[in-house]
Amino acid sequence: MKKLSILAAVFTAIVFTACGNKTAQNAESVDSMQRFEQAQIAADIKMHIDSIAVEFGKIGQPPFFKTTKEGIQISEEAKLVKPDYLLEASVADEAVTPAEKYRVMTALCIDKKIAELYEMPTVNYDKAIGKLAADINDPSFKAIEAVGSIFDTTSALYQEMEKNGRINYFWQIAAASLVEQLFVISQTQEQFLSPFTDETAANVTMRLGMILDAVNRLAQYDPDIEPVAQALAPLDGLNADTVAEMDKQMTNLKDKIYSARKALIK
Repeated sequence: MKKLSILAAVFTAIVFTACGNKTAQNAESVDSMQRFEQAQIAADIKMHIDSIAVEFGKIGQPPFFKTTKEGIQISEEAKLVKPDYLLEASVADEAVTPAEKYRVMTALCIDKKIAELYEMPTVNYDKAIGKLAADINDPSFKAIEAVGSIFDTTSALYQEMEKNGRINYFWQIAAASLVEQLFVISQTQEQFLSPFTDETAANVTMRLGMILDAVNRLAQYDPDIEPVAQALAPLDGLNADTVAEMDKQMTNLKDKIYSARKALIK
């Protein structure tokens, strides 16, 4: 974080030295500096998102998961208890603004994946996701095999959304994905945390904290990010050094995670 501040300060000094005292030029310089810092913050968030993905890749599978040729599956015993915490597909009807539609679509994609694991019907999810994707009409989605895989193809999607001038909405997708997955983990905490080590718990929560801080700073430049930053702010209490601490913090933050989900996915 200090490195970003130093870079911004150096950039500001260079710009104002080069531009002299003309008002119009100074205004343009400030705008250039802000675009520079915004780009640095955005790159910072993306780096931490990728780092979290790497950390999760180091974690073993929960006991009720198994990998087959068809992909990840859960045990027959686990399928007997269907999750009651998934979003209803009808939540898509409540999304009005583009930002809300991106967030709701992302959360529904995640919940659809979970429903599939438990062999629950997903027809309504498909219809809702398809309608939201059509309403959004983002050409960036062509970079991924299917809209339903939106939350696990971040690199390709990030590049395409940046190229198509939709990068501000990428952070809506990232925030909704983060919160929905945290919510799911909070509902099945004992099972999902079982393969964590102290190292992965510390690394994952540290990265989460950095993302929250960066999103908060990014909100200064993008009004659509401000409600996201406000929704995520209470989650800064997740900063563990051990699995035991992460377990305790997740328990204490359970209501706040639910509130963040409700704020982002109305």
